[in-house]
Parts: sequence; structure tokens; C-alpha cells
Amino acid sequence: MSRFGEWTTVDGLPAFQCGAVEIAWDPMLDPPSTTHWVHLGNRRITLVAGTDGLSSIWDEHTACLWLASHTGISRLNDQPLTGPPLFGPTYSRVSGPGVVRTVLCPEGESPWVLIRVDVQTAEPVTLSEEWEVSPRLVNLEFPAPWDTEPLETPQVMLEHLGGSLVSATSGPLKTEVPLPPGSHTVWFRFGLDDGPADPSIYAASLASLQERLPAWPAELQWHVALLTGGACADGVLGGHTLNQGSAYSFRHGFNGAARDPLQHALPLVYIEPDLALSVLRNTCAWGSPDGDLPYALDGRKQPWTSLFRPSDQNLWALWLAAEYASATNDYESFTVPVPYHPIHNAEPVPLQENLRRQFRFFVDEIGLGEGGHVRILNADWNDLAITESGVDRDVMISRGSSVLNSAMAAWVLPVYATLASRLGDETTASEARSLASDLRTRVAAEWNGRWFRRAHAPGNVVGDDTLWLEVQPWAILSGAATPTQSRALLGTIDELCRTDSPLGARVRPPNGPIWFSINMTLIWAAAKYDPDLAWNEWQRMTLAAHTAAYPEIWSGTLSGPDAYLPPEDPRPGQTWAMPDLGVAMQAHPIANLHSHSQPLLAYLRLQGLEP
Repeated sequence: MSRFGEWTTVDGLPAFQCGAVEIAWDPMLDPPSTTHWVHLGNRRITLVAGTDGLSSIWDEHTACLWLASHTGISRLNDQPLTGPPLFGPTYSRVSGPGVVRTVLCPEGESPWVLIRVDVQTAEPVTLSEEWEVSPRLVNLEFPAPWDTEPLETPQVMLEHLGGSLVSATSGPLKTEVPLPPGSHTVWFRFGLDDGPADPSIYAASLASLQERLPAWPAELQWHVALLTGGACADGVLGGHTLNQGSAYSFRHGFNGAARDPLQHALPLVYIEPDLALSVLRNTCAWGSPDGDLPYALDGRKQPWTSLFRPSDQNLWALWLAAEYASATNDYESFTVPVPYHPIHNAEPVPLQENLRRQFRFFVDEIGLGEGGHVRILNADWNDLAITESGVDRDVMISRGSSVLNSAMAAWVLPVYATLASRLGDETTASEARSLASDLRTRVAAEWNGRWFRRAHAPGNVVGDDTLWLEVQPWAILSGAATPTQSRALLGTIDELCRTDSPLGARVRPPNGPIWFSINMTLIWAAAKYDPDLAWNEWQRMTLAAHTAAYPEIWSGTLSGPDAYLPPEDPRPGQTWAMPDLGVAMQAHPIANLHSHSQPLLAYLRLQGLEP
């Protein structure tokens, strides 16, 4: 149904065969283009493969760094190999008469792509492989770069395996291979040199990929591959990060918020638990010894705290830790030390202690505000909650509170308490359960007869006359809503937020955006009281649903942003943009890991998997 091509199966794995159609799109911050991309990766490198057959290479090992942009081509006797590509879960492939070229991200942490060129020729030919090295740091560009410090440019190589190797810090790289008549398979690799490579890694990688992807429907396999392909081994903090990507990282140059890699790792607890643990450890290492997590890391992996100061981030770390322990029974990992960000010059502590300090920070430093709810600071989950609340900003920051974070904490803290208890910390476990009980009671009092209120400030209530979706599922999940209230609330959400919206519930009726991370919790909450609604909402979250509703929009075909615009918007099915502020998800509206992790987590919840 897509105007861009069709899904197929190659070697037992899902793949997308692009067609020849060219459909222009507007990034809002950059010139319009007819080239579209998909992000494919291993646990180190990202191949950004274009519908024009060219590629970009991204490496976040020590910084948000493009190694090469819009390059990479094979030629036979100077004739370029072009044509609509086939995108597999970890590779891009272009075919022409007598030649097939595959660019693969090999399994593991190889910092390079492997290039296989199969040639069948009746006469002698010269095969050339050509790439352009163009390193570029992306660091808080809104639209100007945050800093202009010189980049320590890496040496990038192009190697003909078994033949020559050329390298450069910038500029063109080319290698030529003369071929006699016959059938040939020629191997190259492009990227950072980490030692010798063997072409056998190609078949081994595809076999490993087939083995590690769960035996689920094709779209879910695709989500797993692209989610895990977004991981990168962290050369500064250790472990792996799962940057939410999209415009945040690839266009604007930061990894944030801290809650996002934690959120992305949740479904991996049941799929690739070692990666989930690695992400937990890495994100905990962002923090400071007092238990605070910065909003984000900038393009140089330094804590960035100057914009948003949310009050929910510790909850996500406690949640992921508890879910990991519940699913794996691996309690030994909580005794292994985790570092703090080098900026703090602090000694590592066991993961258990890192989490305990995060709990203490949540209780003692974030604390409670108006109405006894968790303080909102200058944001909670919603970065614009204060701006849109209509309450004085300074008053809201100093004394305002978030019913959303109270409801979330009322669910998270008991599961964390179970983990703390099993690790022998009964004092923390008891305090966590007591605080959760108190918050649950306070959230229950926010029912206004149709929905739960959103926030409080002195002399002001937010969300009494307007439904804010993000708090509602957590009220159900935490037990603050009675069964009768839960069923009535889901009916109200169906009526106000879901009507005539093919991609799912609007975050605020009548015309709010549609957020993957919020609709995941809606599906989870609805599963107990209205399974039909839950499954229908999950189906609206799929790539298939977006393609059916908006077949001429690339975003949503193979990957997506963090949020879609609703049908009432002038750009329905696309994503948000604030060009006057120099920021736009529309500038890079694919490869946001919410679009892959949240359908997976919602699916697992629908199967009954939760801590």
C-alpha cells in the first residue's frame, strides 16, 4: 500500500524493496528533498541508508559524530551502480545488470560497514569502491553549534579485504579491483580500523541475526532489529546507550532525555537482557553521586542541564532495574560497580547503591509540592507542561506538583521496593512502599468525575476542564482508579482522544499530537479493563497503520518520530516542528527509538509480561 515500495521476505527476514517513485518532503529547517533514509546498525555503528543508494555513517562512541555523509558507491568501468535499494534489518542492497552490492552492519561492535559486491561479467571489468570521509560533530545545534572547539578527527579507512587499504581524516577514498570474466564476490569495508576482518563475518552475521530475532510477526522483528541497531558502545561511560535519535541526536546533537534510553531498554529485558542491563548501567553513569540524572548529554557526552529540569527521570531507572531483575532473577549484577560521569571525579559504587541514591534524590531533593504530589520542577514527562499550564512559571517551578509523576511513582516504587528487599535493603523497601501508598491515595483524590487532574500550583489546578492523557493510564496502573472509574475513563478517552484518529489517541483533545510513549501506557492500562480497545490502540501504533493512512509519507513507513500530528492538523501524519525556535522533529522524522521500542513494550504487556 506504500507509495515508496513494498515489504518482502529475504532469507527468512523482513525487508523493504523500494520503488522508483520520488516523493518530495520538507524538513522545515533544511531544503526540501526527494531522498529518504532508514537507520540500520549493530551495537556500535549506524548505517543511514538512502533511497538513492547512498549512505551516511554515524558513530556515537565518544561523541555525536558523522563519519561520512551521503556517499558510498560502486562502479563497473566507471559506470555507477544505482537503482532502488532493498533495505534489510541490518543492510542495504542495490542491484543492477550482473551486479549486486550489499552494505552490512555486521553483528557485534565492529565500527565499520562490510560491503559485498557480487559481479558476473562476460568480459574484463574494473570494479571501484568510492567513499567520501567527512567527519562532523553535532553538538546542540539550534540552529547554530553550541561550541566551535576543533574536532579530533578520526582516521577512516576503506579496505579491499585481501588487498589494499587507504585511509584519511577527510576527503575521498577509492580502491580499484580488476576482474576477469566470470563470477566474483569482492569484499570491502569502510569505517574505523579495529584490526583484521574476515569476509566470513557476513554469513555469520546474518545467521546470528536470524537466531536472535524472536519468532514474531515480521513488523515486530523489524522493530527489534532497528531498536537494537540503535545501540552504541559508550567509550566514555561504558556500557551501551540507546539514544532516542531522530532530530534530537542526528540533527540537533544531544542524547536526551535520560528517561529515553531507559524507556527504550524496557522491552529488551525480555528479548536481549544483556543489552537492557548495559543500557541501565550506562544511563545510571550519566549521573552525580547525589543521585541526580542530567536531562541529557550534549554532543560531546557532557551533562546538559541548562534547559529542562524534569522530576521523573529517577523513576525510569528504578523501573528498568526492577523489571530486569524480575525477568532475569539476576541479582548479582546489582553488586557490580557503576561509574559516575567523569566530570564528578567520584568513585564507582555498586549498581544497587547507585539506584538507592537515585531513590534518595527523588525523595529528598525532588520531594513533594502542592497538594502533596511529586514536585514538577520545570517539567515532568512533558517538557512543555509548565508553558501550557497557564500558571506562572516561577511559581510552578518552586511549588507546583505533577499528578502524572505521583501516579507513575505510585506504580514504580512498589516494584522497586521488591528489588530493594531482595537485595537486602528493607529500610529503602519499606520507605518506597509507604510513599507509594500515600501518593496513590492523593492521585485517587484527583478524580473529577470524568478523568484525573494533571497538576497543581498554589491556588490553581491544571487539567480539571481539559483531559491530559499522559496522567490517565498511570492512574489506572497504579490502582488509584477504581475498576468502575477505569472503565468509565477508558470510554471517555475513546470518545475524546481516539475518535477519527488512525494513529492512536491524541495526548490532549481535540487536536493534540499522538505520542508513542503515552499510548504505550494507555494500551497497558486498557488491557485489563477493555482488551478490544487495547489491541485496537496497539494496531493503530503500527507501521502498517501509518502506511494505510498516509501512504505518501516516508516517516512511518519503516521508522518514525516520537510523535505524529493528528488528522485535524494541516500536516496530518507528519511530526512537530518549531522552526522559529530552530528545532523540529520534522528535520529528521525517522529513527526515533520510541517508534520501535513502544510497540514492542505494548505488545509484551498485551501478552501479560510485566514485573
